[in-house]
Amino acid sequence: MTADDTLGRLDDDDYPAYTMGRAAEMIGATPGFLRAVGEARLITPLRSEGGHRRYSRYQLRIAARARELVDQGTPIEAACRIVILEDQLEEAKRLNAEYRRAAESSNPTATGRG
Repeated sequence: MTADDTLGRLDDDDYPAYTMGRAAEMIGATPGFLRAVGEARLITPLRSEGGHRRYSRYQLRIAARARELVDQGTPIEAACRIVILEDQLEEAKRLNAEYRRAAESSNPTATGRG
């Protein structure tokens, strides 16, 4: 991958652009916290060619939400489960809205618009 390819991917939410140290700093946590949420299977960082963990912005948003819950006193395992469920709910809502729009555009009389 060239430098131009890397720069073009920095806008990609799923691109693993951040090292563990930088990622921890960005969310106000420790590298140990990031390892713990990885062990709890909340996020799975990609590995660089040298074996170092690399995190995406999406993963950092997920980890930051878990950190908020832990800071409020939620055990880390429970916080990770809550974040997973919240993420699944958001995805289900997004899909539901997408399916609803598709159904409305293919059959306007079914929604009372025709």
